[in-house]
Amino acid sequence: MKIAIAADHGGFELKQHLIKYLTAKGYEVSDFGTDSDESVDYPIYSAKVTSAILENEYKLGLLLCGTGIGMSLAANKIPGIRAAVCNDPFSAQMARAHNDANVLCIGARVIGSAMAEFIIDEFLNTTFEGGRHKMRIDMF
Repeated sequence: MKIAIAADHGGFELKQHLIKYLTAKGYEVSDFGTDSDESVDYPIYSAKVTSAILENEYKLGLLLCGTGIGMSLAANKIPGIRAAVCNDPFSAQMARAHNDANVLCIGARVIGSAMAEFIIDEFLNTTFEGGRHKMRIDMF
């Protein structure tokens, strides 16, 4: 599976860790920036990942910032994107199973790298259940 990933300065270090983690697990990961921990504007990096998803280059995206909130707000402004901030594995599972989230947002200043790995594993290994959940998603 191909995964698009990006971060602002607050998520840069965790992004670097997760690229190695996901690559070691056999995922094809494309890094859309940023390339350092110098201050940048998170909407720019959110737009890069969401565009790649909407162009069907990638099925899922991963966005990191200090809290995950800024990235999720920017991503969710784009029609067709369903971004979820998840700071625990259960939320990641439900974001995929019930909400068909296609972007996972994580707060690098909220959780550590080990928890991020658990959250990402749950997100990537859960499929959308459809049914009544699809009817609800079709409403927005």
